[in-house]
Amino acid sequence: MKLGTGIGWRPEIAETVEALPGIDWVETVAENICTDHLPPSLVRLRERGVTVVPHGVSLGLGGADRPDPGRLADLAAKAELLGTPLVTEHIAFVRAGGTLTASPALEAGHLLPVARTWDALEVLCENVRIAQDSLPVPLALENIAALVSWPGDQLTEGQFLAELVERTGVRLLIDVANLHTNHVNRGEDPARALDELPVEAIAYVHVAGGVERDGVWHDTHAHPVTRPVLDVLGELRSRVDPPGVLLERDDDFPPGAELAAELTAIRETLTAAASVPRRVRPRPARVAGPGPRAAGARGRTAVAQTALLSSLVAGTPVPDGFDHGRLAVQSRALAAKRADVVAKVAPELPGILGDGYRRAFLAYARNRPMSAGYRRDALAFAEHLLVTGHPADEAARRRLTRWWEERAASRPPRRATRLVHAARAALLGR
Repeated sequence: MKLGTGIGWRPEIAETVEALPGIDWVETVAENICTDHLPPSLVRLRERGVTVVPHGVSLGLGGADRPDPGRLADLAAKAELLGTPLVTEHIAFVRAGGTLTASPALEAGHLLPVARTWDALEVLCENVRIAQDSLPVPLALENIAALVSWPGDQLTEGQFLAELVERTGVRLLIDVANLHTNHVNRGEDPARALDELPVEAIAYVHVAGGVERDGVWHDTHAHPVTRPVLDVLGELRSRVDPPGVLLERDDDFPPGAELAAELTAIRETLTAAASVPRRVRPRPARVAGPGPRAAGARGRTAVAQTALLSSLVAGTPVPDGFDHGRLAVQSRALAAKRADVVAKVAPELPGILGDGYRRAFLAYARNRPMSAGYRRDALAFAEHLLVTGHPADEAARRRLTRWWEERAASRPPRRATRLVHAARAALLGR
């Protein structure tokens, strides 16, 4: 299906997106819309004939656990609500621990790379088949950007994606910004990846901006699209005419004129690449893999992913073979993102704590991994502050206590809850 040129729809730029010329379709983060109604802006776009594609970020299909039926049902319901021709997700894991490892459940709050091994591929393929059977429309999966590399990879990115398509028939969402990110951070050649993957399976393409700091490329989605990313888009277009291309922007949104200029640059890149004789290269032969190993693949994957995520969010030792410096960068990035998202879902907290919010949250998060989403994380952070006698300002502590009680009243009492109530009683002199 031909999608055309699109842009990521976000509530912050809803009116801007509606006013942009030449927009054939939009993509919305699936977790940010409700299953019983759509934001008015998306309703208006659909009435104009603009296709809306839900883009999931929380399934964790690359994780060791099988996909959660509730999350799949929710994504299926949103696909039905939007009348979309497909849904998309990521080749990543977002949580670890739990039943498979008999350890506490951990949430990354971020898309983390899967190992390019036969074990990880087997687990991913089974998870993809489960998802495909649960969704009313085709599924496409996105390659992700990564700061860290797994030791002992057995396939290249292109080989891994090719095997995934061969075994499951899933479509691909190729993010050229992520290919560029992995080129800078992990030394992987985007042209080689494009040569190895089945370009005919591409459903559409993402283009996004980022920034380089101290030799590390950060895929921020909050900066303009750079020329190297457009060059990778041109490389892709020289091999195949993608059904759709979409500009992503998730933060620090510029004026509409700047977004329109980026869309123009994308269109010009595609047009220029289309005028060059198409590069037809023979696909490399499939890599011979081992036979079925289902009995142990999930367990081995679970142990490896839990060790990595625990190192990143709970301060446990770095697993053998990983780059300690890169994991430190990733750990700081995860904590910073966690602080930013909690500030968005609970804006009252930085309002109460002022300039001390970020410092206090990062100190709290250093050895306290997230296990149940950002809203619960915000409550746990407030509990921690109150139990430890913070904030020091008495008026701020009263405000934080009231905030916490208004949101935690329906929860079963825990030790922290009892401590908070005891602290409140002492504060009020009861």
